[in-house]
Order: sequence, then C-alpha cells, then structure tokens
Amino acid sequence: MKKLILAILCLLTSFSVAFPLTVAHKFGEITLAKKPMRVVSVGYSDQDDILALGIKPVGLRDWYGNQPYATWPWAQDELGSAKPIIIGAAELDYEAIAALKPDVIIGISSGMDEDTYRKLAVIAPTLAQSSDYIEYGTPWDARHLTIGKILGEETQAITNVNRLNTRINSIAQQNPDFNGKTAAVAFYWSGQPGVYASSDLRPRFLQQLGFTTPAVYDTLASDAFYASFSLERLDLLNQDLVIWLSGGDALQDANEVPLRRQMPFFKEGREVFVGEILGGAFSFFSPLSIDYLLDELIPQIQLAIDGDPTTQVH
Repeated sequence: MKKLILAILCLLTSFSVAFPLTVAHKFGEITLAKKPMRVVSVGYSDQDDILALGIKPVGLRDWYGNQPYATWPWAQDELGSAKPIIIGAAELDYEAIAALKPDVIIGISSGMDEDTYRKLAVIAPTLAQSSDYIEYGTPWDARHLTIGKILGEETQAITNVNRLNTRINSIAQQNPDFNGKTAAVAFYWSGQPGVYASSDLRPRFLQQLGFTTPAVYDTLASDAFYASFSLERLDLLNQDLVIWLSGGDALQDANEVPLRRQMPFFKEGREVFVGEILGGAFSFFSPLSIDYLLDELIPQIQLAIDGDPTTQVH
C-alpha cells in the first residue's frame, strides 16, 4: 500500500507544485502563497530534510553534539559554505528568528506546544507536526514528504524516500535472520535504564528490517516515546538484540549499569554500542543520515545476532 501511495504521489507531482498551497498540522493549517525562499528550521532534525531537498536554511536549531553550524558530518556537504544563524537549542530566540525575516518556519521535529506555535506564527507561517503522531514520533518519510510539499520540492522528496526505503527493504530481504527477532534500543541515564517505544523512529527502523519491539515497552511508555525503569527490571532487556544508545560513549554508559554482566544478553554477546556520531545518525534518522547509519550499523547488528558470544561487535 505504501508503494502504491508513493507511486500516485509521484504521478501527481510530476509537474511543478502549485502555489498557493495549504498543509494541515496539529494546531491548524499553514498556507503559502508562493514557494518559500527564506526557511528557518526550529525542529531538532528538520534541517537535514531541508538540506536534502537542496535548500539551505537561513536559521536552524542546535540539538546536541557541538557540530559546526549544528550540522553533522553526513549533512555538511549539503550545507556547503552556508552559515545559518543558530536560533537556539533548548530555548528558541524569537527575536533572532524574526530578524531573519523567514518566509516559512518548519518545526515538525520540535515538539512545540501551542503557545510556542502561536509565537512563531506571528513571525511567519509555521509548520508544526501532524496530530496523527505522538510528539517526536512523526515517521521520517512522512516528515520528509510534508517538508518537501511545503517547500515546493515534493517530487524530490518522493525520490529521496523511494530510494532509501528501497535500500532498507533490500537489506531486510538480504538478512532473513532479522525477521521476528526482538530488539531493544536502550539507554542508561541518571542511574536508570530505559528503552524506546515502537512509536520512536529508531525502533520503527528496526521493525522495517524485520525486528519486533516488545509490547511491554509500549505499555511502560504509555503516550511517550520512551520509558525508564528500575534496575530490578533489567530483565526487560533480555531480547535478541540490544542496541545501547548514547550521546557520548555507549559502551562506557552500559558498563555503569549494575548487574548487566550477569544478564543473558551480555553473556551471549547480543549487544551493540552506538557512540556519538553513529548515535547522532540514528537519532536524526533523516534522509541524509540513513545511508551512513545503514553502512555502519547493519554489520554490527549481524555480528550481535549471529549466535556466537565470542564474536566481537565493533
């Protein structure tokens, strides 16, 4: 069904995108009279989508990682010599945003509330995420297609989505051992382990590869995209694959987890440790980071589930 929908969209957008156009989001609608030229990204990862469409934002939000112009290695070629203004990290600088005189403000991955939306919408037409998904839970391809539409680059967005989904699906077909195995994307923060729910982009990617996310994770997370739990429930990580995610050194974080070395997933070598750059690619999960993620992460997953505890996962 997804392939059919994309094929229809490709046919419909084989001609120039017609303006004015209107796109609905969780706080209402955004209408643009013409193709926007000055684009500000207030999402934590939306800048990658914008750059993947050949557009350089005049302002963007810094998430984490201390990267030049908040642009990670996989996106730096697309940014080129542009020098966007950083308009905030945890808090947005509304004055700086207004000074950029944007034609549109994009914030699908921002998690903005209605008050933030209203403040931004006074400055320029603002795109929030759809009400169809939990905060920070918009699928990467839906995000990219929506941003492509609002920027008048829907045909390019469809091309990007088709190419990457084809590659992901091909890898899934080449690795039938992935199918049906359970997977946890785990973290250790402030003395508590945790996992991401099936609505998060990272487990959703593993599901496309054939893995399943334990239903208990969704129960624990409720309407959030992650859940923390006590060390007494470390058995929740006894899955076929455990990917430790960290903003720094994932192995170091995992080594601080009490009782981890007594758990079957440790003894049987079913762990993968995702460090700063690869973790960034996993967390951004954008049209620019996915190729890097696939190149680096898939070989590690293959080693982790090979059934040989002596295999070293790099």
